[in-house]
Amino acid sequence: MRKDVRILLVGEPKVGKTSLIMSLVSEEFPEVVPYRVEEITIPADVTPEKVPTHIVDYSEAEQTDEQLFQEISKANVICIVYAVNNKTSIEKVTNHWIPLITENTDKDSRVPLILVGNKSDLVEHSSMETILPIMNQYSEIETCVECSAKNLKNISELFYYAQKAVLHPTGPLYCPEKKDMKPLCVKALTRIFKVSDLDNDGILNDIELNFFQRVCFNSPLEPQALEDVKNVVRKNLMDGVQHNGLTLKGFLFLHTLFIQRGRHETTWTVLRRFGYDDDLELNQDYLFPPLKIPPDCTTELNHNAYLFLQSVFDKHDKDRDCALSPDELRDLFDVFPYMPWGPDVNNTVCTNDQGWITYQGYLSQWTLTTYLDVQRCLEYLGYLGYSIIAEQESQAAGITVTRAKKIDLQKKQTQRNVFRCNVFGDMSSGKSGFLQAFLGRNFVRQKMIKEEHRSYYAISTTYVYGQEKYLLLHEVFPDFDYLTDVDMACDIVCLVYDVSNPYSFEYCAKVFKQYFMDSKTPCMMIAAKSDLPEVKQMYGCSPLEFCRRHKMPPPQSFTCNTAAEPNREIYTKLTTMAMYPHARLRCMCTCNRCTFCLCQNLLNSELLQTVRAKLYAVVLRRHIIQEDLTSSTFWLRASVGATVFAVLGFAVYRLLLKTR
Repeated sequence: MRKDVRILLVGEPKVGKTSLIMSLVSEEFPEVVPYRVEEITIPADVTPEKVPTHIVDYSEAEQTDEQLFQEISKANVICIVYAVNNKTSIEKVTNHWIPLITENTDKDSRVPLILVGNKSDLVEHSSMETILPIMNQYSEIETCVECSAKNLKNISELFYYAQKAVLHPTGPLYCPEKKDMKPLCVKALTRIFKVSDLDNDGILNDIELNFFQRVCFNSPLEPQALEDVKNVVRKNLMDGVQHNGLTLKGFLFLHTLFIQRGRHETTWTVLRRFGYDDDLELNQDYLFPPLKIPPDCTTELNHNAYLFLQSVFDKHDKDRDCALSPDELRDLFDVFPYMPWGPDVNNTVCTNDQGWITYQGYLSQWTLTTYLDVQRCLEYLGYLGYSIIAEQESQAAGITVTRAKKIDLQKKQTQRNVFRCNVFGDMSSGKSGFLQAFLGRNFVRQKMIKEEHRSYYAISTTYVYGQEKYLLLHEVFPDFDYLTDVDMACDIVCLVYDVSNPYSFEYCAKVFKQYFMDSKTPCMMIAAKSDLPEVKQMYGCSPLEFCRRHKMPPPQSFTCNTAAEPNREIYTKLTTMAMYPHARLRCMCTCNRCTFCLCQNLLNSELLQTVRAKLYAVVLRRHIIQEDLTSSTFWLRASVGATVFAVLGFAVYRLLLKTR
């Protein structure tokens, strides 16, 4: 919505331009009329549309042509005033004023015009028969008003229509010649219909219509009013109502009817609620709401955003196979101005045997977009109507900005759910295979991927001690001399070398020494293609010895050349190291049998949490054990017991580690 409206009155001398303005302000006809009045500003609380309005007068006697051209260029709407009793002033509308205004305005954004027939008190006939052909000839003319400054007839209405022509213009919506809505308006309303069709059955039922009414106009329709609306559509359109719900054709017909009956403010209210501007393009402020992201922070979808995206998936998964076929995916993105996901997405996330994106893959791709390019995610959520359907202020309400990574390191815990792993390795070392194996694809399935559809990202979920986390793998191009800050920024580094290539490990060692040896980012060495015969690496020391020297976990054997899906255990290890970068973990397995796994499970167990809570409750009951608490004997016994328990526990832990 505009912040203000600027109305310019032009016309031949003596037609009553100044009298109209003075009659509006003083509510009486002026006895003495000057050549021109200064610009008048009407406050927002006085106007019907609650928008400040500036009214500008023009006088040929006091102003130059240059000043007139400047005022025309600044005006939001222009009222061409003529005298109904003066035929010459009517002829000047088409002979002089409309051509002059056209020459001094931008062709792409025509200023709406209003024809004003003043001095209607001096004649008994109407000038409409003469004016109607002019209105049909020029599409920029919004309406015509006959008024009288002397009798105060239609004065307020004149300026209301002028305001309305700016705030709710007919031009972008309707074509008078074809007596139908313009293509851009149809396209916008079609998107609004599809966003509002919550079950995607092609019909707006009573629940959906009431939700739509409440979202746009802040009040639901009464049952009888709802039925009346449907009856109007039934009478005029055969297939406008089906199964007691409004079809797309019926929805478009209703808005055409609103416009034809002069109620285009209703259509504009709907369009603006769904993010459209005066040119029927989605507003940039709607698509890209402000979102502050401090340095060293990442962006994730929150619970409400995931719930919304799940509902969108369910809405379009018509066959209920938990995957989106190409047709279903196109239907989902039909509310977008372009197709946002290319063929590479199918090689970035999990798919089914037919190559269709699964439910998990769908959420993973949204998670990836949010992490890598949150502005694009906001745009996509805007197209889907997140802020309207989820009834949030903007798409930004669906984004969580995590705290800085350095704070996580200080507190030795993280609240993040997405962790980035940058994968380094020489040419043909097995990086791409490592990424695709994460998505459950063995070597045979990987060979079917076309080179032009290849992806340098892979994202899926892993479970770390019962918590679901997203691991994002990014294959870094092996150009040693041109590694960027983006290539360095990650939660864990994965160094991949080919066990069958004697020169493959050298690249990993150089990358580690130059970029990561002194950083706090944990690193893991991957011995890829472990199904092939292992050869000695032509480097100063073996990969195992290299890892020992730099306090890294030993190289992890990996191969994607398997009959079934490749083993995912290694990806859980990577996620665990990313979650706990401060811990020098000797054991990185997730077998739930080793010491580390047992300790973690014990610490996270409900039993331990219950015992801890009960202990706190007992200690806090001071009135029950008040005498023991105040005695030094109690505190001595408590201290000795805690010390003995800690020493014994640590001893058992070390013994189990040694046994392992």
